[in-house]
Amino acid sequence: MKKLILFITITFISISISIGFSQVETDKNKTVYKVAKLIDIIEQLYVDSVNSPELVDAAIKAMLEKLDPHSAYIPAASVDAVEAPLKGNFEGVGVRFQILNDTLLVVQAIPGGPSAKVGVSAGDQVIKIDEELVAGVGLQNSGVRKRLLGKKGTKVVITIRRGGEDELIEFEITRDKIPIHSVDAAYMIDDEIGYIKLNAFAKTTQAEIQQALGKLKLQGMKSLILDLQNNGGGYLDQAFKLADEFLPKKKMIVYTEGRSYPKKDFLSTYRGMFQKGKLVVLVNESTASASEIVSGAVQDWDRGAIVGRRTFGKGLVQRPIPLTDGSKVRITTQRYYTPSGRCIQKSYEDGTKAYRKEKYERYLNGESFSKDSIKIPDSLVFKTLVTGREVYAGGGIIPDVFVPVDTTGTSPYFLSLVRKGIMNRFALEYVNENRNWLDSNYSDFQVFKSDFDLFSALNKMIEYAETKKLEFNQEQFDEAKEAISIRLKALIAQNYWGFSEFYEIFNELNPIYKKGISLISNKQEYKELDLSKKY
Repeated sequence: MKKLILFITITFISISISIGFSQVETDKNKTVYKVAKLIDIIEQLYVDSVNSPELVDAAIKAMLEKLDPHSAYIPAASVDAVEAPLKGNFEGVGVRFQILNDTLLVVQAIPGGPSAKVGVSAGDQVIKIDEELVAGVGLQNSGVRKRLLGKKGTKVVITIRRGGEDELIEFEITRDKIPIHSVDAAYMIDDEIGYIKLNAFAKTTQAEIQQALGKLKLQGMKSLILDLQNNGGGYLDQAFKLADEFLPKKKMIVYTEGRSYPKKDFLSTYRGMFQKGKLVVLVNESTASASEIVSGAVQDWDRGAIVGRRTFGKGLVQRPIPLTDGSKVRITTQRYYTPSGRCIQKSYEDGTKAYRKEKYERYLNGESFSKDSIKIPDSLVFKTLVTGREVYAGGGIIPDVFVPVDTTGTSPYFLSLVRKGIMNRFALEYVNENRNWLDSNYSDFQVFKSDFDLFSALNKMIEYAETKKLEFNQEQFDEAKEAISIRLKALIAQNYWGFSEFYEIFNELNPIYKKGISLISNKQEYKELDLSKKY
């Protein structure tokens, strides 16, 4: 028990020291020992045995929940998993996989990764990992990751079954750092319009964005659509660096300020790769945090048009602070403000649960269908910095061009195909079973995009769905035929090529994407937005 009290005391004191206090005040000492005393009492007197570390974790979580929805506790065992997507890499064998009918299938051997180097390929069935049988044993995704992830330099042996081969194949793989890409897609929509889809703001985002911009400019890009839909944010510095690509030097991109932190300005440099040319940023209700910094800077400087629906509304900055046992807390230390002075953080006065549900309430109150349903008080109206257009604070970035949710072209049958994962699983099996035929006929993506006949694949998917107890409904199929067809074709492309090809097809279903193209292609409509002419 003494060790536990000492741990709690050291933990609380270490937090205080880390944020700059030279000593802990008497009242804070009293609070620390109050918590430790309570744990001691519970351990000694509670009717049942208790797990003290779990109690401490619960206490920390409860304290943080009282602050705001974004201050959070990360247990030591979860730190690596939580931070890996933003670090830009993890350590392991480098495969994307899917468990299908108790069979572990390789969806992709990540190019340049250790699995790809030894010859593992898409469609391989993993039978054993080291000497452990993993086929037909009910293995879960977490179990696979546990067995395949590991420190760089460590080895693992996987045994696979490959289509067309009678004997099992064994590969010894040396784990290595595996890159995680934040740019999902980068391609030319036509001869002049480029498109970049960004899924997060990670450590490698700036390098990936610059590579994508360079590639597209070589292909003749004069206008750009930046897709930040469903991008929940990440590192603030990467948001600043992305916005810097679009603005001339010495323009305010964002500033931060907090009780213990003085105001800090982030200004653009002269190095931007796309300072001239039409710019459209696509957003929706799941566009948050770092994505909103970029959107706010583009909007406030009249640099481009924001298209879609009101963004999430996260204007708080978190600082990760390590605790003594390897766990971490993320503490909100500052608010950020757009160049015009807007704080776009939405209210969290009603608690975390209501805060999380708020974006779904927008659907119920009509905001997802009409911009007029957004009510903004006069005190939250600001002006853009070049043309003086009205923009708004108080809960996200309100787009310049609103695009409502499209509920047409869907049906219960289509939704069941998606929600039950039937289309995803079928597309994976279809590619694995037809890989040689695809190699012979559709190795060029543009040929696949223009010429691939879905008739046979659709019929096979319907039959496959019936084996999964989803009864075919002709009327509901016809109602959503376009959506089903495009989504299936996109999923086949994803499993055969990758995410960029998926979006190049799937975006045909996205009304925000289509509006972005329409706007950037129509000189008059773009001009009527009254954006700055200097760009």
